[in-house]
Amino acid sequence: MTLTQSAKLNGHDPYAYLKDVLTRLPTQKNNAIDELLPYNWEPAIAEKV
Repeated sequence: MTLTQSAKLNGHDPYAYLKDVLTRLPTQKNNAIDELLPYNWEPAIAEKV
C-alpha cells in the first residue's frame, strides 16, 4: 500500500509503476536497486500518450 501511495505522490500511475518494477526487479543489480524507488523511478519503456 505504501508503494502505491508513494507512486501517486510522485505523479506515477501505480499500476504502471508496480508492473514495471516487478518486471525489472529480478534482473536489477543490487547496487542500483534505489532506481526502482518511486521518487527515482523512470519507466523502462515510454508509454504512449
